[in-house]
Amino acid sequence: MELEKVHVVLFPYLSKGHMIPMLQLARLLLSHSFAGDISVTVFTTPLNRPFVVDSLSGTNATIVDVPFPDKVPEIPPGVECTDKLPALSSTLFVPFTRATKSMQADFERELMLLPRVSFMVSDGFLWWTLESARKLGFPRIVFLGMNCASTVICDSVFQNQLLSNVKSETEPVSVPEFPWIKVRKCDFVKDMFDSKSTTDPGFKLILDQVTSMNQSQGIIFNTFDDLEPVFIDFYKRNRELKPWTLGPLCCVNNFLEYEVEEMVKPSWMKWLDKKRDKGCNVLYVAFGSQAEISRKQLEEIALGLEESKVSFLWVVKGNEIGKGFEERVGERGMMVRDEWVDQRKILEHESVRGFLSHCGWNSMMESICSEVPILAFPLAAEQPLNAILVVEELRVAERVVAASEGLVRREEIAEKVKELMEGEKGKELRRNVEAYGKMAKKALKDGIGSSWKNLDNLINQFCNNGT
Repeated sequence: MELEKVHVVLFPYLSKGHMIPMLQLARLLLSHSFAGDISVTVFTTPLNRPFVVDSLSGTNATIVDVPFPDKVPEIPPGVECTDKLPALSSTLFVPFTRATKSMQADFERELMLLPRVSFMVSDGFLWWTLESARKLGFPRIVFLGMNCASTVICDSVFQNQLLSNVKSETEPVSVPEFPWIKVRKCDFVKDMFDSKSTTDPGFKLILDQVTSMNQSQGIIFNTFDDLEPVFIDFYKRNRELKPWTLGPLCCVNNFLEYEVEEMVKPSWMKWLDKKRDKGCNVLYVAFGSQAEISRKQLEEIALGLEESKVSFLWVVKGNEIGKGFEERVGERGMMVRDEWVDQRKILEHESVRGFLSHCGWNSMMESICSEVPILAFPLAAEQPLNAILVVEELRVAERVVAASEGLVRREEIAEKVKELMEGEKGKELRRNVEAYGKMAKKALKDGIGSSWKNLDNLINQFCNNGT
C-alpha cells in the first residue's frame, strides 16, 4: 500500500534536555526514505527558535514560533527555557510548566494554518496538547525521552504504594514485578509519599500529565529493544498505551550526511586533541544543564578529582569551586564554565575513557553509544532509577556512594574515578559498554534495525490506518 503524504507535528518541552532528543527525532523522520514524502513542523517559542534552527540546519523542517506568556508569577522576564531559570530553582518548574498552557490558543491557531496533520508527537510535560489534538482531529503520541525501565519501576512503586509506610529514606525494598530490583525512598522526588502531596501543585501537575499520557494514542521511548528487553516486554504486556522504541536518538546524526567539520575547533576539543596526542586518557565530568549541587558537594568533587591524579574535562555552571583548584591540577584538568558543549563529540573523542555523570537519560544514551563507561552520580528526578539500570542491569557503570550525611566524599570520588579509569572494574565496564554500543548502532541501521522498523510501523499505523 502506498503511503499518503505524511505531516508530523513535533512540540518539545522548553528545556534543552527535552528539545535535543525530539529534534533528533525530527531528523530521523526526515531521513525516512521508506515514506518518501514526509514533512515535519516543529513548534517552539521565539527565544528558543535559534537553538531549534541550529539543531535542524540542513533539513527542510518547518519551525513555528508560539509566544510564551508574559508576566508569569515567579518566572523572570525573558525566560522561555528551564535552562535559563535561576540556579537552585527547582520550585519554579511547576509555575513555568503550568504557564505553557497559556500558549494553547496560539498553538491551535497556527495548527489550523498548516497542511493536514497526520499525527503529533508532543512532550509528556505538555499535557494540554492532547486537548488540541482532539479538537483538530489527529492522534497525539507522547514523547517520553526516558528509558522504559525507570517508567515501569516508578509505576510499580506508586501503584503498589510500595514505600508509603517505609520510614527510612535508605531502606531497600524489592519491586513486586521485578523482585531482584530494590529501591529506596531517596530514589524518588522528595515528599512524593507524603499524604499531603495530593494537594501539592507539583503532584497535581504530575497527575494531569499522567492522565493526558494515558489517554493518548501511543508513547515514544528514547531506547532500543536490545537495551532493556525485559522492561519493554513488560510494558507491552501490562499497559494499554502502545510503546514505540525509536532510539538511540543521539545516534541519528551518525547516519546522516549533513554534518561538516568545524572550521574552528572549540578550546575544549583542542585540549582533548593534545591529550590524545600525548596518550593520556581523560575523564569527562558533567552534571547536566540544570543540576542543583551544593557548594560543599562541588568542593568534594573537585578535591576527589584532584586526589585521583587522572586527567579530566569538567563542564560546570558558575564559579563555586574552591580557590587554587585549577592552579593545583594544572594541565591535568580543564574547566569549561557556562558554555554549551557538544557532549556527543566529547564522548566520541578518542581520549575520553570515562564519564562522571548525573545519569540524565540523554547523557546515559550518549555514553553507551560512544562506548564510554560511566561513574554514576544521580542527583534528581528519575536519575537514581537510571543509575539502577546502567549499574545493576546493564553493568556499564559503577556508582558513587554517599556518606551518612548524604554527601559524596572526596575519598569515594577519587577511589571510584581511579578504578573506572585504570582498574579491573573499569575494564569490565568498558567491555560491557562496547557490546551495548554496537547494539545501539545496529538498532538504527537503515531498513533493518529494530528502531527503524518500529518507525516504519508507527508511520504506517497513523498515516494509513488512522488511530
